Amino acid sequence: MIKPGQPWRTLSQVELATAEWIDWNCHRRLHGEIGHIPPAEYETNYYLATTKPQVTTTI
Repeated sequence: MIKPGQPWRTLSQVELATAEWIDWNCHRRLHGEIGHIPPAEYETNYYLATTKPQVTTTI
């Protein structure tokens, strides 16, 4: 992430670069092992498919 020759001068720059990479990795990167979709989309689809509706009763 931190390229040689391009030192970050402040902690804020490192934090921003890290946050940008995490956003790309989770929301934009297409992952071949999970159907060429971003990991965040795969996780959303997983929970939509496996979450059971809760039963509520009224008396």
